[in-house]
Amino acid sequence: MSKKIVIVGAGVAGINAATKLVDNKYKGKITIIDMGKDPHKRLPSEVMTGMLGAGGWSDGKLTYHTAIGGQLKKYCGEDKAMNLMDQVITNFKRFHPKPEEVQCSNPDAEPDFIKPYFGLRLFPVWHVGTDYLHEIGKNWYQYLVDNGVEFMWETKVSNIDFKKQLVDFHQNNLRYTGIYHYDELIFGVGKSGIDFGKSLAEQYDLPTEPKSVQIGVRFEAPQHHFQKLIDISYDFKLYRKFDDKGVSLRSFCTNNNAAYVAVEETYGNYTYNGHAKKDERYRNDMTNFGIIMELNGIEDPFTWSREVVKQCQSIEDKGLYYSPSRQVSQTSEGNLVDAFQINESDMQTVRHIFEGYFNYIDEFIDDMKKVFPTLKDDWGIYIPEVKYLSPEPLVDYTNLALTKYPNVHFVGDALSARGITVSGAQGIYVAEDILKFN
Repeated sequence: MSKKIVIVGAGVAGINAATKLVDNKYKGKITIIDMGKDPHKRLPSEVMTGMLGAGGWSDGKLTYHTAIGGQLKKYCGEDKAMNLMDQVITNFKRFHPKPEEVQCSNPDAEPDFIKPYFGLRLFPVWHVGTDYLHEIGKNWYQYLVDNGVEFMWETKVSNIDFKKQLVDFHQNNLRYTGIYHYDELIFGVGKSGIDFGKSLAEQYDLPTEPKSVQIGVRFEAPQHHFQKLIDISYDFKLYRKFDDKGVSLRSFCTNNNAAYVAVEETYGNYTYNGHAKKDERYRNDMTNFGIIMELNGIEDPFTWSREVVKQCQSIEDKGLYYSPSRQVSQTSEGNLVDAFQINESDMQTVRHIFEGYFNYIDEFIDDMKKVFPTLKDDWGIYIPEVKYLSPEPLVDYTNLALTKYPNVHFVGDALSARGITVSGAQGIYVAEDILKFN
């Protein structure tokens, strides 16, 4: 008899897992539980939960290299990892209303003008287009529903009993509480569920691998300042390392042409990200990207990150914006990005909240002004941007199952994946293993 599969989280990892199962005529029951709304009811501003998660709703850049986004090749090797990522990219094209619009940027040479100040990571990136993601989500959702996948929307999982194989949940709109039995569980919560994953690890005393702090700002400026680099690499990643300090920095998730800063609300706090649309009517000739610090050696990095974000918001009960010359920008809907603009005095408070680490961001921006001399003070930063990483549970490399519970598989952000492609690939990897025994 085919097993009953429950997937917690309708993000990229869970949806790609379900798709792999459906495509291969899996006979068992597949149920997906998510806190968010189905893609027909989900608003553009509801970024963090729902069909295809945050990245599949507001980002849409699919990195195509095993050195970016997590430790996929550690689990399955280089060739298999690339094959899995190919499948994720194919799925996005498959449900895209205009698949011919999906384009790949593949730079192959680091320009000399970058080298004195930054390293530059070069790798292929598929650009889906933020403005197509919602239609992709609807098309993909319909395919899964038509093939028998059950979705439980606006439903929060409150506990999982790994020993009895039970999921406790309650549905927000119906005030209904229930229990669901599973044979195989795919735990694919996104950033909104990282604390839940951490609590399960503590509850079941799961062996884990500590992760680093990933925190910084969302940088924004007119695109022309960066054009000579954009012409070489659309989603450029500048980086630098300070190994003796346990600190590294990188630019992250670059958006150009029709680039807008996006607000994310996680654990009741504002943080920032960015997205880029493809349709020319949205063009604003802006560039935005994260400047993310990876900080090692901090005790309980998850709690430290949460506290920094909370203290930043305490200044004005929302996210912050600082610029030497600019004002808060607009969203693609013509509204101001939800942020409180601060002055230099407030920035000193922010630097204090970051416990001295903000100096690395200041120096990163100062050196960008040297590499891109027209930039000067024509920029702004939204504070903070953060990638919450809880301790990564140790898993069986062959199927990403917990070493203590072989029918519980961790994927996506729950397994410290950072990015759409790697998260989706992990989901497919688990589904392939389940299919072996179907």
